[in-house]
Amino acid sequence: MLACVRVALVHDWLTGRRGGERVLEQLALMHPDADLYTLVHDPGSSFEAIERLRIHTSALDRIPGAQRHYRKFLPLMPALIERFRPAGYDLVISTSHAVAKGVRPTGGTPHVCVCFTPMRYVWDQADAYLGRGGRRLLAAPLIAALRRWDVRSSTPERVTRFIAISRTVADRIRRHYGRESDLIYPGVDVERIRPSGAPAEDFYLLVGGFVPYKREDLAIEAFRRLDRELVVVGDGPTRARLAAGAPANVRFTGRIDDAELTDLYARCRALVYPQDEDFGIVAVEAQAAGRPVVALGRGGASETVVPLDDPAGRAATGVWFYEQTPDALAAAVRQLEKQEAAFDPLAIRRHAEGFSNERFRREMREAIAETLRSASPHADRRA
Repeated sequence: MLACVRVALVHDWLTGRRGGERVLEQLALMHPDADLYTLVHDPGSSFEAIERLRIHTSALDRIPGAQRHYRKFLPLMPALIERFRPAGYDLVISTSHAVAKGVRPTGGTPHVCVCFTPMRYVWDQADAYLGRGGRRLLAAPLIAALRRWDVRSSTPERVTRFIAISRTVADRIRRHYGRESDLIYPGVDVERIRPSGAPAEDFYLLVGGFVPYKREDLAIEAFRRLDRELVVVGDGPTRARLAAGAPANVRFTGRIDDAELTDLYARCRALVYPQDEDFGIVAVEAQAAGRPVVALGRGGASETVVPLDDPAGRAATGVWFYEQTPDALAAAVRQLEKQEAAFDPLAIRRHAEGFSNERFRREMREAIAETLRSASPHADRRA
């Protein structure tokens, strides 16, 4: 832990336990005395280490129903996040996939942004969220305005240092913001999730967020073509619609706790991972249980899942497919089954151990210490 450093954490919103909150949890454990600034907080929805922090919310949090419908207020979020002016801190750390990096620290306080991705709603995933028809046309002025703000709030005067969670995200930061970043992969609780040693059961697992870019629809349609059971975990805006049209071999569990999810990882035949993800903690968690992953071969999964016939000669941890179509995913599932003997659960587990929480905390401590030394070269701050 960094001694005697007053830290402010900034997060977009606290309404669940997704990948971003798992990263924030590690920062909260590193800085248990930090203050946390966030637009909306649904009390009790996040991890205990986060809930113990002093949490400051925006005016949006006082609007009835905002904890459920906060996404509808996206046009207001830049102004709301800029109203946070953290003062009296040695360091501000934002964890951002939307607007958190737009916070405005006072007094030249260094600001490290752990960037999950530049705002996907207006950059790389705009089509997935808004389509390409009339709705997208109507939203064009808003998208343009949000893009201008997103670039303006990413200058060195606002963000001292970017941390990218994958090479994929580092490339987006370079393209959209014209900034370089340091690569630190998120930590995964590989100590909690371990191989069971028992043979896999005959079902596949999908852990969904039920927002457009997660592509649960693609997996459901692929398994409509397969005589295989797919267990779908999670909840979100599109779940009810997708469940209503799903075939009988696709079963939805809704939200489950970590212990239940760990059990499913250990028992499943493989994880199905159809999305173009920023990093993908879920894919690493499945590998920590020794299970292979059927993954889209781009985005974060291309950095965390080792394909068959890996050019570097590493042990395979999954199968890649390259087109986001049900047929391509179904073919990848069939390929995994034909070459199942190539996947060694212990080798898959060893690969996942390279993404541990301990490694993330160590690399973050080093990045923070370097940032503080650069900001105050004569200050006596020790990691």
